[in-house]
Amino acid sequence: MKNLLLAGLLVPVLALASEGMDGVPVGGIVLNNTDRIALKKQVIGISRTLVSADYELLNESASELEETITFPLPEYPARQEGSTYYGEPSNLMITVDGKPAKFKTVMTAKYKDASVTAQLRKLGLTDAQIAYNPAFGVELAFNPLTPNQELMLGKQNLWTKNAAGVAGPAWTVQISYVWKQKFAPKSTVRVHHVYRPFVTTGAATWDVQGDFTTKYCADKAFMGAWKKAKAKAGNNNVEGKQVHYLLKNGNAWKNGIEDFTLNVTKLEAGELVSLCFPGNVRKPEAKTFQFHQTNFRPKQDLDVYFGNMGEAKIKNNSGVMPSLIR
Repeated sequence: MKNLLLAGLLVPVLALASEGMDGVPVGGIVLNNTDRIALKKQVIGISRTLVSADYELLNESASELEETITFPLPEYPARQEGSTYYGEPSNLMITVDGKPAKFKTVMTAKYKDASVTAQLRKLGLTDAQIAYNPAFGVELAFNPLTPNQELMLGKQNLWTKNAAGVAGPAWTVQISYVWKQKFAPKSTVRVHHVYRPFVTTGAATWDVQGDFTTKYCADKAFMGAWKKAKAKAGNNNVEGKQVHYLLKNGNAWKNGIEDFTLNVTKLEAGELVSLCFPGNVRKPEAKTFQFHQTNFRPKQDLDVYFGNMGEAKIKNNSGVMPSLIR
């Protein structure tokens, strides 16, 4: 992976480990069978408030095919624990050839890596009760658990107390949106998705993390840009936001991603941007950095750092209640 140098625009990520949030990467679609379907083209757009992806999927065979397409959400705990992210990234929209994808939800509750979904349903828990987390910030659209349900869950070690002594669910939730997609012979299906990303952030006092050189390709130029930004900020801080995207699943395709484009966009002219990515960069627009690869087989997932003077004018997004269509 080559270092990416955008002089004066890239700086190292700065974070306070005790108060920062762990990055939660979200990716894109996954096919159950990539032997007969080729990913001819993929275009990803990333800013600190929006992630979009466009796919062109070609049926290379002379026969009509039906394949399963999955959009997996990050696994999350059913009990709110400290600073982390939960559920579905907000403003999610998935379309197929310009029309909303008619997906169904596959939900698995896990405890110690084993499925406990059937156990929870046997105790009378609805899908909403299983998937719910207080971090979603919505009113309960279902009845709370009964004392007897909590008692029975406790006997199965599925209702426990955390370090603060607060009792709650001990399981995690893995949700995927899944649909069957038909591919006509030698035809292309276009899938588009867009959402507001989970954004990693930190506190107001920043220290350079030791692993930045590897993760964000820091060098002397980056440090110089950071020092200039800090001097300009004065008593304020250069607030860091990071967006994470699962990219390595592109290796599953038979020929990799045959035509790949990444657009990283600043929201403000003075915003600092840093990432590692192979190849050269061009600027099709004043605030956009563009990277292009052919027959691309990603060796690592994507981490993008955005830095702003003082407050970045963005609220942290912890996700929303997933769709539970079965």
